[in-house]
Amino acid sequence: MSWLVYLLECSDGSYYAGITNRLEHRLAAHNSGLGARYTRSRRPVVLLATQEHPNRSEASKAEMRLKSLPRQEKLDFFKTRL
Repeated sequence: MSWLVYLLECSDGSYYAGITNRLEHRLAAHNSGLGARYTRSRRPVVLLATQEHPNRSEASKAEMRLKSLPRQEKLDFFKTRL
């Protein structure tokens, strides 16, 4: 089962990054207010990008790299595989 790192844009223009192995379910959770605490008050959210990884460990490592980037570099993260 593959895992995805994903990047969302919230209604206030902020970004939220996460991982999942069930993207449609996770997006529905974020938009219904049942997702992460951060996105609950910033709905609706829009999916900007995803990146596939072979397992949860690799996806978590990629998520941490993504979160450490400045905002202007976050979308570029998905253009290359680190």
